[in-house]
Amino acid sequence: MQNNDVIRSLRYTFDFGDDQMIKIFGLADLEVTRTEVSAWLKRDDDPDALPINDFKLAVFLNGLINYKRGKKEGAQPIPESRLTNNQIIRKIKIAFELQNEDVMEILASAGREMSKHEISAFFRKPEQAQYRLCRDQVLRNFLQGMQLRYRASQENKK
Repeated sequence: MQNNDVIRSLRYTFDFGDDQMIKIFGLADLEVTRTEVSAWLKRDDDPDALPINDFKLAVFLNGLINYKRGKKEGAQPIPESRLTNNQIIRKIKIAFELQNEDVMEILASAGREMSKHEISAFFRKPEQAQYRLCRDQVLRNFLQGMQLRYRASQENKK
């Protein structure tokens, strides 16, 4: 799954404006411009669209953790230079303080039934025998489920 799809999905789900997006990057100690944010969020077929690299997406996800849970004292985590789907789901899980049961419900709401064991395999270290690579379709279902869960609750508040 492309990094731009992930950041667009999160922006839509939580209705983040450009200022909030810039603030989230800033919470992880990276200054970005409105032009950069706008280019990352454009549709893929737009000639002004720019790809967001793994490092900057990792910074955004670290900033999202700080935004939702509060910034920790001391040094910030070092953003990964290469991101996997497993790491993306893990960072979102941390930001929203989700348990494995919550991840199961989110995936189920998007039509993807998975067991607790299958989900816990995503969060293991790659060296472990039980580790399982998260495929693009699972990440896509997870982001769709997040939209169903959080976008609906935001619209009900309005």
